[in-house]
Amino acid sequence: MNIDMIRAAAGRIQGHANRTPLLSSPFLDDIAGRRVFVKAEALQKTGSFKFRGAWSAVSALKNAGGVIAFSSGNHAQGVALAAKAHGLPAVIIMPSDAPAMKIENTRALGAEVVLYDRANESRETIGEALAAERDLHLIRPFDDSHVIAGQGTTGLEIAQQAAEQGVTEGDVLVCCGGGGLTAGIATALEADAPGLRVRPVEPDGFDDVTRSLASGGWENNNQATGSICDAILTPSPGQLTFPIMQRLCGPGIVVPDEDCLRAMALAWSRLKVVLEPGGAISLAAALFHGDQIEGEAVIAVASGGNVDQPMFEKALTEYGQ
Repeated sequence: MNIDMIRAAAGRIQGHANRTPLLSSPFLDDIAGRRVFVKAEALQKTGSFKFRGAWSAVSALKNAGGVIAFSSGNHAQGVALAAKAHGLPAVIIMPSDAPAMKIENTRALGAEVVLYDRANESRETIGEALAAERDLHLIRPFDDSHVIAGQGTTGLEIAQQAAEQGVTEGDVLVCCGGGGLTAGIATALEADAPGLRVRPVEPDGFDDVTRSLASGGWENNNQATGSICDAILTPSPGQLTFPIMQRLCGPGIVVPDEDCLRAMALAWSRLKVVLEPGGAISLAAALFHGDQIEGEAVIAVASGGNVDQPMFEKALTEYGQ
């Protein structure tokens, strides 16, 4: 995976994915004590950055009879839409505790959904077995070079948009599960904006990337569930993504669930953007963990907005203004 693959993915994605805005608010600046810019990937097709990687991977296939993926919901919807546009059947393996809206949307996009128990079953094992049984091409959510390249197109846009705002140095905070978005953005910024440093942001209790960067090896989480940030709960960093993050990223930042709810409420009141908990975690780090951030400006990637109504209402009720 390299910058040439990202540029190639950008060519395939052009005209299909949205070029999402870089938003700001003086009210958020006041809270953070520095300029805050929000890359609003919640406004991407299917409600998250995952559409980029899905389109990149599906559009690169040759002679595929169909695709299969495993996902808590955002990669699922991205693959479902990309496969539908290419006229391919899609099977998506999703945890039974995924937000209902994500499951319903994936089905509505034409995919067959297979549910599994996140705590007791392996989605990788199920996916590999079904792929072999039905002769489907497996598109992994982050450990796939074409997926990483597609997510890296977010970084190409950030480099251009940050330069337009006069921001050439500072931290870029990225919501991080397996590391596909983090690794892709870091690779793009290394080429086009080397003064911007990527920082992975993870939920408290699911900080495998943060610990792996500190130890220099792959660290695992001790649990599979237990955070509202369902989109970024992965067992460990990816085999492809971690070496990239290890080479290019700064230290990780760990954020409690409560701060994600606070960030969701502020994103709505100040930016008029709906974020899901895992999609708001980088903004939460920018606003409430500024002592761990360097620079006069910070960029937070708001990675997704596929939140169920009760969770969104909880954020607004408990932390809305």
